[in-house]
Amino acid sequence: MHPVRKRRLIFVGLILGAVALATGAVVYGLQKNMNYLFTPSQVLAGRAADYRTFRLGGMVENGSIVRDPHSLKVDFTVTDGDRTLPVEYTGILPDLFRANQAVITTGRMQGGTFVASEVLAKHSATYMPKELAEAMAKAHAKHHVVMPATAGGAP
Repeated sequence: MHPVRKRRLIFVGLILGAVALATGAVVYGLQKNMNYLFTPSQVLAGRAADYRTFRLGGMVENGSIVRDPHSLKVDFTVTDGDRTLPVEYTGILPDLFRANQAVITTGRMQGGTFVASEVLAKHSATYMPKELAEAMAKAHAKHHVVMPATAGGAP
């Protein structure tokens, strides 16, 4: 092989190797920062067992909110209509947080309780992730829950 052609081949090989290494590093980095959304039924079925942190979505169960009078700790239960999961959170809750309201929490499982690091309350006229909306619709249909009509026909 001609020396010039050999140098070009080595150069192209090094460039391709660097691109493959950079792509692998980006994919690995993005994978570590992804938060997957699960419902209580999915978590209790073991689908979230492979994730250290994840998002839990559902409705705050009526009568389940217990506030510690001496701290910012709040315990509540999230349900998807089929199963419930206890949640523990320490911090300031959003203004929209209340019973029978959709909620998405970020955190981890610890001894059968979901320990949340962030709580997001959903307003009835704002976006809900497709997976959570489908899971909630199935649970509502299964339990014959009639949802009130929203303004403008939005789900």
